[in-house]
Amino acid sequence: MTLRVRNLSFAYPRKPVLHDVNAGPLKRGAVTALIGPNAAGKSTLFRCIAGLLPKYTGRIALDGDALEPLAPRARVKRVTFMPQFFAANAALSVFDVVLLARKSLSGWAVERADIEAVAAVLDDFGIGHLSEADIGALSGGQQQMVSVCQALVREPSVFLFDEPTSALDLKHQLEIMTAIARETRRRNAVTLVALHDLNLAARFADHALLMRQGRIVAEGAPEAVLADEALGETYGVTIDLITHQGTGLHVSASLR
Repeated sequence: MTLRVRNLSFAYPRKPVLHDVNAGPLKRGAVTALIGPNAAGKSTLFRCIAGLLPKYTGRIALDGDALEPLAPRARVKRVTFMPQFFAANAALSVFDVVLLARKSLSGWAVERADIEAVAAVLDDFGIGHLSEADIGALSGGQQQMVSVCQALVREPSVFLFDEPTSALDLKHQLEIMTAIARETRRRNAVTLVALHDLNLAARFADHALLMRQGRIVAEGAPEAVLADEALGETYGVTIDLITHQGTGLHVSASLR
């Protein structure tokens, strides 16, 4: 029960981005951290997996079945993508935008179970008190938390989170990653999270992918990928790993 990416390449007009990407098997019930510098191709890889950039070459398979033959609506039901940038609509409340995310793939008749699911996910993230607030009036961090709620209120097989912690303070970063890890296990889903914070990857990931210039250059257990010399080469820094009893692996970086 896995997600696999094989020989995946993609180019925008006159701009190749992904080059023969291979990754997996990425197991259900496990969080995979996708790390790498800006412009490495992480968001493009997510969009290809989600089917938003269908003109790629290669194969993406979930539990052995290729995703390419699926109609767009069927693929979206199986793969939920949370983009890096949240598009806010000030005319809608927080509750409305999360409810719309839940109902967008299953018809618009709202049932009691839908109301309860939306209320539960907002409460889980500590933003239930913002239910009636206009989404456009929220801070960037609050909007980012709503975006995560939009993803988790659905029931796909694959979650793709593109930098879900980038606009959050430390406490909310930990809360978001704890919730993503918890829900991944509870739902037995495949979860990929693009992260810039290597310490969050070390703490929460079960598996890691290192991306550079449109290629996966290291894959494996987080401690192995973070110790790989390719990591320092990719970021252009010197990496030191420190293990603390009780808190696990920590990443320290310095300029070369």
